[in-house]
Amino acid sequence: MSDLVTSTTQDRVTTLTLNDPPTRNAISDIPMIDALCSALDAANADAGTRAVILTGSGSAFSAGGNLKTMGKPGQTGGGTPVEKARSYDVGIQRIPRLFRRIDVPVIAAVNGPAIGAGCDLACMCDIRIAGESALFAESFVKIGIIPGDGGAWLLQRVIGFSRAAELTFTGRAVKAEEALDLGLVSSVVPDAEVMDAARAMAASIAANPPHAVRMAKRLMTQARDASLDATLELSAVMQALAHTTEDHGEAVSAFLEKRAPSFKGS
Repeated sequence: MSDLVTSTTQDRVTTLTLNDPPTRNAISDIPMIDALCSALDAANADAGTRAVILTGSGSAFSAGGNLKTMGKPGQTGGGTPVEKARSYDVGIQRIPRLFRRIDVPVIAAVNGPAIGAGCDLACMCDIRIAGESALFAESFVKIGIIPGDGGAWLLQRVIGFSRAAELTFTGRAVKAEEALDLGLVSSVVPDAEVMDAARAMAASIAANPPHAVRMAKRLMTQARDASLDATLELSAVMQALAHTTEDHGEAVSAFLEKRAPSFKGS
């Protein structure tokens, strides 16, 4: 695995850390995109991983685009107009597509600024916990571009269209407490406690039957774009599968016997 994204696993929780402090963990360069997608794919493929925490090294969660390389040949936005469009398709847009495909829950531990594509990266995660120094900005208009990484789809689904429109059209930054008021994050904690809070959240997820958790996430993901009838149909199929798992039987037995359950992922 690339040093650009480090991975550690403990107690069935995998922590992925964007590890490029010189660029403040920018995610627009191809090597970082490759590293992040590879790390997420590996975590999702590991049946023993029950939750993922995504954070950044150094003082930032992610500065988004690397303005020093953006637009250069072989990088995001580089080449002819046709090549520029394709650079997004085969580049940074791979990240939101991957997030839509994976079933393992992902918690963003936002340890500092999450700017531009970094803000959108946080929105790709299922749950966001912010440190007090976290800063969020859908700031693409400030440099004369638009959210080319899926932000126009992502942000409004987290905080609603009107609020997303305001942040997108103005490009203004919001501090952690305002992000909490907007519903952009679930909680705000002291900077020194952001990873502890994320680990506690991950542990509460990991304590549950993993098949049920992953299916619940898949169902929620599909439901975002589906009708009620289609969602109910998929729910029935997934529920039928859930009823066949040993963990379901263990959960029922533990409840009736008034004891703590022991889930094995089977």
